[in-house]
Amino acid sequence: MVPDPSDKSKSFAFRFEMLPGSSSGTEQDSYIVRGRTLTAGYSCRVGRGDPVYYSEYSYSGYTWSSDIHSSASLTVSPDSAQHFTSESDSVSLSCEGNSTKWTARAFSTASVSWLDCSHWKTMTGSGCYMDTHSRRSKVYWCESDSGEFSNAVNITVQDGDMILLSPARPVTEGHSVSLSCKLKRRKFDSTVFFYHNEKVIQNDSRWELKISAVSKSDEGFYKCQHSGRESAQSWMSVQANRPKAELMADDRDIPVGGSVTLTCFVNPSSSGWKYFWYREEKTSEPLTSQLSAGPIRVSEGGVYWCRGVRGEPVNYTEYSDSVTIYKIISNKAVVTLQPNWSEVYRGERISLRCEIKDGGDTEWEYEWRTTSSEKPSDQNEHSITSVTGSHSGDYRCKGRKKHTQHSSTDWSDPIKLTVSDKPLPVLTVSSSWLSAGASVTLNCSIEDLSAGWKFYWYKTVPEPSGNFYYRAKQLPGSSSWTEQDSYIVHGQTHTARYMCRAGRGDPEYSTYDSEPKFVWSADIHSSASLTVSPNRAQHFTSDSVSLSCEGNSTDWRVMRSSPEGRYRSVCTTWGIMTGSTCIINTHSTSDTVYWCESGSGEFSNAVNITVQDGDMILLSLARPVTEGHSVSLSCKLRRRTFDSIVFFYHNEKVIQNDSRWELNISAVSKSDEGFYKCQHSGRESAQSWMSVQGE
Repeated sequence: MVPDPSDKSKSFAFRFEMLPGSSSGTEQDSYIVRGRTLTAGYSCRVGRGDPVYYSEYSYSGYTWSSDIHSSASLTVSPDSAQHFTSESDSVSLSCEGNSTKWTARAFSTASVSWLDCSHWKTMTGSGCYMDTHSRRSKVYWCESDSGEFSNAVNITVQDGDMILLSPARPVTEGHSVSLSCKLKRRKFDSTVFFYHNEKVIQNDSRWELKISAVSKSDEGFYKCQHSGRESAQSWMSVQANRPKAELMADDRDIPVGGSVTLTCFVNPSSSGWKYFWYREEKTSEPLTSQLSAGPIRVSEGGVYWCRGVRGEPVNYTEYSDSVTIYKIISNKAVVTLQPNWSEVYRGERISLRCEIKDGGDTEWEYEWRTTSSEKPSDQNEHSITSVTGSHSGDYRCKGRKKHTQHSSTDWSDPIKLTVSDKPLPVLTVSSSWLSAGASVTLNCSIEDLSAGWKFYWYKTVPEPSGNFYYRAKQLPGSSSWTEQDSYIVHGQTHTARYMCRAGRGDPEYSTYDSEPKFVWSADIHSSASLTVSPNRAQHFTSDSVSLSCEGNSTDWRVMRSSPEGRYRSVCTTWGIMTGSTCIINTHSTSDTVYWCESGSGEFSNAVNITVQDGDMILLSLARPVTEGHSVSLSCKLRRRTFDSIVFFYHNEKVIQNDSRWELNISAVSKSDEGFYKCQHSGRESAQSWMSVQGE
């Protein structure tokens, strides 16, 4: 007989559960309950004939137990089995355990009546104050909303002058305990007698009885006496200092068609123990009426407990901690990543889903297991709005049928989530130097080649302010994006600085902007141009070289960079800027590209200037030569004159080898464009590009 909180029609509602082995009835009019240590209510009925005719249920009978267990327990405060009848003597009953809703009950041994808290006080949460206004002895206990009884406590309320203060709950063997006599209005002035099972065990002026180490022989009835007055007697229960059973399972999951082994043992190990096994609740009847001496195999999911027993009279261990076993079903759990990208980057939005194959309309509960430091909630979908490195790891999931708590799928295969740093695309250009009007192909590459990336293309222009900043402008035709990782710039004639980035997802996740790349143009235009003085592409160290900016602006900065477009810097860091002119410091060798940037946001033509500390340079024009015009290139020695053959090269091919130190081209054509250098007596100049522009 267990509490039935679902029946609201009665203050004392119970449901009947058949005891093991009696589902078909017994011929005997007696039944032995084995291994029971908790409070329980029992009832019986008889039947005969076919079909069976049943009698009414008998009145219920209780077996009270003072044993305390974690799922339902009653605490009395103050912790005493006796109290005075007094409004000031406030005694509270507190219910604790695996429930949020409780009812405190009482049974009067004098009137054989059943009461709940509402008959004498009001139940507040899990607590109730006792009725201490009438002289009565009652048994109190708690009933949980989940259908469990707590330990029972026998409390006596006295209207006399004297009570015995003794623990309401059991005392554990080996512990100390103190029992004391208490007078309502005055002090003790003569001998106080303490009785154990009606035998005097202490008689002197002390009003307190102390037992330093309680043993089972100290269990029994106690009372005290003083000046002809006597307290009621109370039972002091002594419980064994019991070892705790330990339960182990060789696996927590029962494979399809299989079973798992449960082993119960007592630590420290000693002989003679046998074991009761329980499923779902410790308060339920044992799984079998037969005690087991060794492991058992189970093929059903559930919460399992065990308890050891030995000896005569019986000595029990504490209950073991519970072990939850799941029965694996054939449905397969699968973890999927959305979007399904091979690599995930810090800051992206993703979802991990647990899908049950052939799950149908079944309602499922989910559990996740991960090696990451961020454990997903127990939902079928785990959304991460901004993924970080702490989310990296393996993810598995499984599903449990919602209304069959201990049936579970097996764990899914793991899916590995690797979170990388935000990517930096790499921009490459088909040519660093632009032939006037030619097309330039830009390529934007990222390490992750999975689908889904969109590409954005920009040209950067100088900010009008004096700061070293650029603003980005999207290139024509790419105002949205392109699916291709390349973009062709048609008809570019001026120096330009390009940049790209990539994005994917919804909402879109963007990479860093790429490092910018220059496409240099030697073409001169009126709005912004750079002039070199002297007008040549090569100079000796210590030569005086000036760079002048001209065009539609009064605000200029002269810039330089390596030919690859790295290490940009402004004139004020390596030269002297006066107005629109920069004087170059030529004390060290260099191979550098120079250009002007206007306050109105334009680039000038670019000039590649080489500074040499050797004995020989090639004197070639720093600016483009116009088709049809004449041009002269010459070899120059730092300290002496030519005394042997001078070689001139065009694109590594000798085009002149004689005593002349000058190469003259009377009418330049596009075929003359290219790299030139000269050579004399084993010495060689650097090579320089000569650009040829149309008329």
